[in-house]
Amino acid sequence: MAAEKDGNEAKPKAARHRNEQVGVVVKAKMAKTVVVAVERLVRHPVYRKTIKRTSTFMAHDEKGAKAGDKVRIVETRPLSRHKRWRVEEILGRGVAAVEDTAGAGV
Repeated sequence: MAAEKDGNEAKPKAARHRNEQVGVVVKAKMAKTVVVAVERLVRHPVYRKTIKRTSTFMAHDEKGAKAGDKVRIVETRPLSRHKRWRVEEILGRGVAAVEDTAGAGV
């Protein structure tokens, strides 16, 4: 009987499946926060054309992601007013957007 109870228990909290998204960091100017753009494809209901839609999420970043990096974010508890995601891993380093500083010193 005791063995049957152990086998039917719910999953522990650490093993639960969390919603994951993969996107590109578009802003990284805040402290420990990045804005990640996630693209998805949807089909137009009338014209049946596939359209690219982009959603942006604010994510907590302890990994040090920079603008242009491809990252995996996972859903988490609310961390602030807008942050409900956290950066799980950096999948690839991107080329950071070059700021217009070339003409500033001339």
